[in-house]
Amino acid sequence: MTHCRRAILFSSQARPAMMFLLLLLCVFIPLTAYGQIATDAFNGDSPWRIHADRIAFNRVENEYRAEGDVLIIQGDKRLRADRVRFNRETMIANASGNIHFTAAGDSLVGDRLIINLDSGTGTLYKGILFVEENHFFIRGDKIEKTGETTFRIHDADLTACEQKYPDWRITGTDVIVSAGGYGTVRHAAFWVKRVPVLYVPFFVFPVKSDRQSGFLPPQADYSDRNGVSITQPFYWAINENSDATFYYQHIENRGEKPGFEYRYILTEESKGTVFLEGFNDRKVDDGAGDSSEKWGYRDDTVLRPNSDRYWFRMKADQELAWDLTTKLDLDIVSDQDYLREFDDGYTGFDETEAYFESEFGRDLDDENDPVRENRLNLNRNWMYTAFNADFVWYDNVINRRQGGEDDTLQRLPMVSFSALKQPFYGNLVYSSLNTEYDHFYREDGTTGHRADIHPRVFLPLHAKNYFTLEPSIGVRQTVWYTDAEAGVAPVARDRYAHRELYDIGTRLSTDINRIFPVSFAGIERIKHTIVPMIEYSYIPDSDQSQFPDFDEVDRIDNRNFMAFSMTHFFTSKRVVMKPAGAPPDVLYNMFGRVMIEQPYAFASTEDTDDAWQPLFMELDFTPINLITLHADAEWSHRRDAFESGSLSFRVADPRGDLFRVDYRYNREINKSVYFETVIPITYWLDLYGDYERNLMDNQDIEKRIGALYKSGCWSVDFSFQKEESDKKYGVLVNLYGLGEIGKGR
Repeated sequence: MTHCRRAILFSSQARPAMMFLLLLLCVFIPLTAYGQIATDAFNGDSPWRIHADRIAFNRVENEYRAEGDVLIIQGDKRLRADRVRFNRETMIANASGNIHFTAAGDSLVGDRLIINLDSGTGTLYKGILFVEENHFFIRGDKIEKTGETTFRIHDADLTACEQKYPDWRITGTDVIVSAGGYGTVRHAAFWVKRVPVLYVPFFVFPVKSDRQSGFLPPQADYSDRNGVSITQPFYWAINENSDATFYYQHIENRGEKPGFEYRYILTEESKGTVFLEGFNDRKVDDGAGDSSEKWGYRDDTVLRPNSDRYWFRMKADQELAWDLTTKLDLDIVSDQDYLREFDDGYTGFDETEAYFESEFGRDLDDENDPVRENRLNLNRNWMYTAFNADFVWYDNVINRRQGGEDDTLQRLPMVSFSALKQPFYGNLVYSSLNTEYDHFYREDGTTGHRADIHPRVFLPLHAKNYFTLEPSIGVRQTVWYTDAEAGVAPVARDRYAHRELYDIGTRLSTDINRIFPVSFAGIERIKHTIVPMIEYSYIPDSDQSQFPDFDEVDRIDNRNFMAFSMTHFFTSKRVVMKPAGAPPDVLYNMFGRVMIEQPYAFASTEDTDDAWQPLFMELDFTPINLITLHADAEWSHRRDAFESGSLSFRVADPRGDLFRVDYRYNREINKSVYFETVIPITYWLDLYGDYERNLMDNQDIEKRIGALYKSGCWSVDFSFQKEESDKKYGVLVNLYGLGEIGKGR
């Protein structure tokens, strides 16, 4: 309209007819030629629209010609250029000058583009394809757009670096990029700066995070025990609900170890994962020669003479009819040393446990535990009640491998029905219930059945808001039926037994609180709540020596003690103001809890003759998000010393600094300390390390140090780890967009 305004001003002294003609031009010309005009390229459900400084339409050739900041739009597709000729009949756009074409999150930038806007195919000359999801830049003299999100690039190079001379790049004569999957390069050369360092005739790289079959980045490391270890996985996207990964691991000193992983998911509550791996180990611990010294573990005396090594593990959840759910956990390993010997990498114990914890919320038994739990659980939950049926098999790896007697106790099955504390007579009386049936089985030793029922009644009494008194009474009926043992004449009256017990308890508690006004870090109020409590419990003394002894339920100690406790809660209130007109956010944070409990026994038990039981103390403190502190301890009055204790302290900030210390103490059993730290020296360099020591034996358990260097488009992680009987060296190179190669922390 600037041109028209100038024309009008220039013509103000001309004849009236001339002025009228100029007014007509100023009204009609902009509709076809000037000034950010939007024009439908064709009529349809989703028409293309053209915006430009100047647009002209040639009716003879059925072609639009646009110049000056041209923008052609349809949905998420956008074409920007200095000049565009667009044919309505063929739907071909010929664009030149500062080309920028975007579709499905990817973009093309170059000098000249010929594209069919209908089919989405075309050719870009001297351009760059930018894949947003992996931050890839793929340059080429000629980029063919062969489909909606597929490309072919001639004489190309690709990189995730943005420098003019990138730190790394891959060149090739022919690059094909597939939508949502992988790209391929023929005659690929890997360059570091301007130096070619590797050539491969064919190379595959990930383009997007969508599931697509193909090779995953390899892992490699070196250790004194294993030598060089290289693992190459292959990922198979079977269908929308399942996939699999095949592993091949070459271990220089031990052998070739293949592995397999299968995953499926039907719903969030119906899913499963299976892992299987195994190999024939060249090294054994049979006690002959130096095998125990080099290939055994000095913390036990059990040999490992087997060369067949394997580990099968599985977890699965499944929804059933009538709101029933089932959970399956399997963990079968060849020997007691396998899990700690192969604890890292794609298929190692650490990765597997982290995956199971994340996906199923259930972890594995400790890697040092030779008894592995295998469980099938059937569950149904209501609002206040729950039904569980468990089939539990404890696989004692040492007994199975070494032979001899195996008295490991199995529960096949264990069925329970429980009811939470709930009102059953208005709100005056409450009740709870625990019932359980067990069938105990083992290969060697006593087997049998047990049924146990334990109802309880509560009578809460409130004295306004001053205190609450809650007496309770429970009765317990336990019945055993022992199976006849081989070689022993059955005696019917000895195989059946029953026990009746009762227990009494009461609880007296109140709470006192006060609110303190403060002004610190946005906090306006701090509420301090004190909850003093007295608890009393009583179980009469009863001779139970004539009953079978399967677990702790079969021997219930007499109980006659009182516990005094005092718990402090600290809660902050913060008001976060919002823009004008919006109500503020009120944030509450319980940042501190301190609890002290002192039990007193009126009668001695099998565990202790002391009237004053150990004093228990516990602290949780999180003043800000950066600091977390937990501590607990038991103090023995008779020994005038700590019986047990633990301390966990962690400091972390958004910059990446981390310091953590864990301390564990249990008199005559365990005393250890663990340190972990991460220190970002600069934006590009992190130093890290951890250290664990057994203070009771004065031996180091594990030491590790490392350095992580980060560039704009790659990183490298160097690590050294020393365990009791092994040293490991790791290098992990991460080329952003391509993945990780090697093995680090």
